[in-house]
Amino acid sequence: MQTSLLKNPISTVDTAANVAKQKIFIIGLPRTGTTSISVAMLELGFKVAHTAFTKHTFELADVISDAPCFSDYQQLDTLFPGSKFIYLERELSQWIPSMQRLLVKMAPHLLTKTGHFSPVLKRALNISFGEDHQLRGSEKHLTECYLCHQKQVHQYFEGSKNLLTINLSHENSYIELCTFLSLDYKDGTKFPHLNKGAQVANWKAYKHTNKVSSFSAGKEHRQFFDYINND
Repeated sequence: MQTSLLKNPISTVDTAANVAKQKIFIIGLPRTGTTSISVAMLELGFKVAHTAFTKHTFELADVISDAPCFSDYQQLDTLFPGSKFIYLERELSQWIPSMQRLLVKMAPHLLTKTGHFSPVLKRALNISFGEDHQLRGSEKHLTECYLCHQKQVHQYFEGSKNLLTINLSHENSYIELCTFLSLDYKDGTKFPHLNKGAQVANWKAYKHTNKVSSFSAGKEHRQFFDYINND
């Protein structure tokens, strides 16, 4: 049965339209466990998109992770009132080398004119890591970017009950997730550990009926939200 956020509505006076728009956004930076938590959410019954580059993907999915959520959480909070946000932490000593490997693999595809990655992805990475591709891979720069993103997230959601901060490697992180979403916890369940080491494609290889394509086309074809043109 499809898991529903209606089990824990924001208030009794929410309109049906607003409740239907509630989402769960995973706003940790890449290489903090976005694939692992996305797979866990699939198994909990949610429709999940790991990255979302069209409006229709956001409409179809209950849970959206990675780009552009980590850069656009403020806009998404406005577009989908009452949604829940999950910020993922990871030890810098583990995150930095993992992020460096990812950036090396992605570099040719992120070039402004010739890179074939979505402009939404390019924009999200530019916001979070700057536009200087040579600078991006330095340990000092990545540390600054991680800490800046962490600070901005916590400042924005200060005092809010709609943000959960977890580190997937911590013992009780899965219990914390279930508690945050008002879901039953099955004893002994833990997060899967995917995309280990240099692996980056485990989401693509993972088969599940609840997966939502990042490029889902609706009535507006593959259009994204207007705010991307207004920043």
